[in-house]
Amino acid sequence: MTQTKTPGSSVHPAALMYAEEHRSGKLSRREFLTRSTALGVSSAAAWGLIGLQQPARAQDEPVEGGTLRMQMQTKALKDPRLSDWSQIANFYRGWLDYLVEYQNDGSIRGMLLESWEANEDATEFTLTVRQGVTWNSGDPFTAEDVARNITRWCDSTVEGNSMAGRMGTLVDRETGQAREGAVEVTGDHTVVLHLQDPDVAVVANMTDYPAAIVHSSYETGDPSEDPIGTGPYLPAENQVGVRQVLERNADHTWWGTKVYGGPYLDRIEYIDYGTDPAATLAAAESGEIDATYETTGDFVEIFDSIGWIPSEVVTAATITVRLNQNSAPYDRADVRRAVQMAVDNAVVLELGYNDRGEVAANHHVCPIHPEYADIGPAEHDPAGALALMEEAGEADHTFELISLDDAWQAATCDAVAAQMRDAGLNVERAVLPGSTFWNDWLTYPFSATEWNMRPLGVQVLALAYRSGEAWNETAYANPDFDAALARAMSVADAEARSEIMAEVEQILRDDGVVVQPFWRSLYRHHTEAVHDMEQHPTFEHHHYRWWMS
Repeated sequence: MTQTKTPGSSVHPAALMYAEEHRSGKLSRREFLTRSTALGVSSAAAWGLIGLQQPARAQDEPVEGGTLRMQMQTKALKDPRLSDWSQIANFYRGWLDYLVEYQNDGSIRGMLLESWEANEDATEFTLTVRQGVTWNSGDPFTAEDVARNITRWCDSTVEGNSMAGRMGTLVDRETGQAREGAVEVTGDHTVVLHLQDPDVAVVANMTDYPAAIVHSSYETGDPSEDPIGTGPYLPAENQVGVRQVLERNADHTWWGTKVYGGPYLDRIEYIDYGTDPAATLAAAESGEIDATYETTGDFVEIFDSIGWIPSEVVTAATITVRLNQNSAPYDRADVRRAVQMAVDNAVVLELGYNDRGEVAANHHVCPIHPEYADIGPAEHDPAGALALMEEAGEADHTFELISLDDAWQAATCDAVAAQMRDAGLNVERAVLPGSTFWNDWLTYPFSATEWNMRPLGVQVLALAYRSGEAWNETAYANPDFDAALARAMSVADAEARSEIMAEVEQILRDDGVVVQPFWRSLYRHHTEAVHDMEQHPTFEHHHYRWWMS
C-alpha cells in the first residue's frame, strides 16, 4: 500500500488537485465537495481548501417536543439492504443510523463513522468508528458491527441485495461473498477495507438508503418487529398504506445529540394519501398535515398560493423510460435507438414535469455529477426514427408503454407516447396503480421508473446498467460498457476520469438503453411552524434536525 497521509491528517493528495481544478473552473463547488469528502477530507477542511468557511446553518433556537405530520406513501418494510424505495428507509431511519450522511451542499459527513481515509489509488480505506455509541439494547457499538454490516452488504447470493453491487470491489466473484481479508477489523474502532480494484465511490455508496446499520441479532425481514438500533426514535405504528409513526425513545441517549444536536420532535407521523396530489392538498388545507414528502407539477404553485413554505433543491433525480432487452423487439439496438430518436426530451420536460428541471441526454449522468462529460444533446429525428424502425421491420409493431399512476410519471409517459405517435409509430398506454405496477416492475417490456440522485454518476450507472446487477431493470449487458465504467471508477484525476466517462456515456446512448428525458428539481412544502426540513437531493429524512415552533 502507498501511504499518502500522516496519521490524523485531513487532506488527501487528490483533494489538493481537486481544489486547484475548482479554482480553475474545471470543477463546481458541489463537485469539489463530493469528490474530496468521499476520500476522507472533512467538510470544514474541504471548504478551507478553496478559501471559504463552511456556512453555518442559519436557524432560530430549536424548540423541544411536538408532533410533525408528513404526507408520504407508506410501504412495507424489508431487510434494509433489499430496500428499493426511499420511503421505506425514511421510516426505519428513526432507529437505524448510517455510517455516513450525504449533505445538501454535496459533501459527505460522518455519522457512525467519525472519519475515513483513502490511500492514493483508492484501493484501501481506513474507517474510524465513532466512540461512545450504544445500541438501544445497551450493547456498545464497535468496529465489529461495522465489519459485520459491510460483509452482509457484500452477499450477492441474496436476491435483490443491491448493496452487493455497491460493494463490488470487496466481493469474491466466485463465491458471491466478501473476499477473505477484504474487511479487516484492526482495533475496537478501526476497520480497513482492502479493495480488489480502485473505487472512489465506496464511501459515497454508504450514503445510499439501503445502507442502514443493523444489530448483530437482526437476520432479515421487517426491522420494526424488533427495533434494535442506534437512532433516537422507535416505531410506534406501522400500517402500510395508511400510517407509520415514530416516537422518541425516552429510554435511550442518542449519541448524536452531543455531536449534531437534536432530536427535538417527540413524534413523527407519516400519513399515506395515495398518489393523487389533490388528496394531499385537501389534507393540507384541512390542517391534517404539516409537510409534504414531495410537491410536483402544478401543485408547486398551488401550495405556494396557500401560504406554505417551499423548499427546492437541484438534483440528478430523474425518470427513465426503459426498454427491457429480455423482450422482443427491445432486444435490438436499432429498435431502441429509433424510440430514442422519436422523442424530443425538451418537450417531455415541458409536458411531463412543467419545465421544472433540466433537459437530459439519454445517458443518466447529470451535469452536477463530478465526473460528467458533455457529449452533446440526444438526437431528435422523427423521420429518421420511422425509417430506422421500417428498416428493422418493426414499423407495424404496437408499443405498449406502461407507467405508474403517479401524476407526473403518467404525464411524462403520455408525452413520450404522443411523440412516438407523431413519428408514425403505433403506441398504446397503460397506467397502473402501484399495487399492480410494482409486482412486475423489473420485467415490463416498455415502462418507466423514477431514479433518485446518487452523489457520483458512476454510482447510478453501476446500479442500473452494469451487467447482472439487482437493479438492472433494462437487462442491459455490454462488456465494453462494464469495462469502461470500471476504468472510470478507478481514476481520481478529474480530467482523465471525465474523458473515460465520455466513452461510458456514449456507449450507453449508442446502445439505445433508455429514454432519459430530464433532471428533476425537487420540491417540498410545509407550514410556517416547521423548521430545518429542507428538501434533500436524495429524499433523505434527517429526523434529528426537524423541529416545530
